[in-house]
Amino acid sequence: MKYSGHNIFSKFRDSENYFIVNLLTGNADILTAAEAEKINAIKSGNVIDDLDFLSKLTENGYVSDEYEEKKLYRKRYLDFIDSREEDEIQIFFVTNYSCNFACSYCYQDEYNNPSIELSNETIEAFFSYVDREFVGRKKYITVFGGEPLLNSPKQKNLISRILERAGESNLEVSIVTNGYSLEEYLPILSSDRVREVQVTLDGTESIHNSRRFLKGGAGTFSKIVKGIDGCLEKGLEINLRMVVDKENLSGLPDLAAFAVEKGWTKDRNFKTQIGRNYELHHCQSAPGKLFDRISLYEHIFELVKKYPHITEFYKPAYSIAKFLSENGELPEPLFDACPACKTEWAFDYTGNIYSCTATVGKSDELLGTFYPQVTLKSEVVKQWENRDVTAIGECSNCSLQLACGGGCGSIAKNRSGNICSSDCRPVDKLLELGFSAYFENA
Repeated sequence: MKYSGHNIFSKFRDSENYFIVNLLTGNADILTAAEAEKINAIKSGNVIDDLDFLSKLTENGYVSDEYEEKKLYRKRYLDFIDSREEDEIQIFFVTNYSCNFACSYCYQDEYNNPSIELSNETIEAFFSYVDREFVGRKKYITVFGGEPLLNSPKQKNLISRILERAGESNLEVSIVTNGYSLEEYLPILSSDRVREVQVTLDGTESIHNSRRFLKGGAGTFSKIVKGIDGCLEKGLEINLRMVVDKENLSGLPDLAAFAVEKGWTKDRNFKTQIGRNYELHHCQSAPGKLFDRISLYEHIFELVKKYPHITEFYKPAYSIAKFLSENGELPEPLFDACPACKTEWAFDYTGNIYSCTATVGKSDELLGTFYPQVTLKSEVVKQWENRDVTAIGECSNCSLQLACGGGCGSIAKNRSGNICSSDCRPVDKLLELGFSAYFENA
């Protein structure tokens, strides 16, 4: 019997308590400082004389037979692969790369915007491809940009046709928009095909308008808020996203208070997410303003302690800690965090196919075409399909692998040139924050 290589063991942030988590066996426990000392002794190969404690560790899989643990790992991995075959596929469709905004941190601002325009023929070719190639799979469409909801008669007709065609294929559609023209699109978006609308606000008015402004510099906050109000009044689901870095995170308490005062947080059709501003395709003009993953959540942790109303607006996941606190059990082991070419694909209006939203529009990431001809780079697709923690060398002996899942394949490839390399997540540090936030006074 030996200490499991899948244990995540650490101390609560700002507390004397410890935790141990094992996603392979599905167990998690809070430990006293004295119990943590015994865990450290076992990790060091020492024998402890507390047989009851050792029996509990064995029962929960924190101490295990190496052969039996490998058998369990194989079984859970095969279960994961089987389950993923039943998962819903998210299919992104980029209607254009142009935008009416000039956001200070836009990662698409260096994209080529081909003179080709979206046509009804391209829309039909896209849906025909989806109907044929993803037959029998649960799936939905996410309309993306650029900015897909540009306020022009032609664009409105195209969006209307996408929704009509989705109805013919019995597919739901999500919309990712900057929100500026939501009011003008409400009659179109009221279709029962629309699953949700994702909109971005980066803070209250002054902060948001300093980051997300129209070409020409005019502010956008008040018009977006009116659009959100209109969507909620019509029963449309709003997914409000705040993109954060060191320039605007301090505004989170004010945005949360604004949303609470508006009554948004009481609406069952309102949810939120926080997106970390980070380097994806090209260098930021001011990379010093960016958070890494752990520093972002350390700042959020401190903000929530000072302004607890934030959790009415947004509850940080802290890796799997929020899930555990809300469900009373751990999620299934995550053998793969990268959905590219498995449960996510991306298509654009030029007829090109890509692996995901992180690669769409990059000419060197092109996987094939759906219009005017159908082509596919099958060998490259297989590389994406085969990427999981069992194929990534850096993951093989990492105790965090089943919570991290190897991270984002696109970021890993940008870093190393190899799809099957790791994009490591600081799971242990995030759990230190999460256990303190959700279990310290539970």
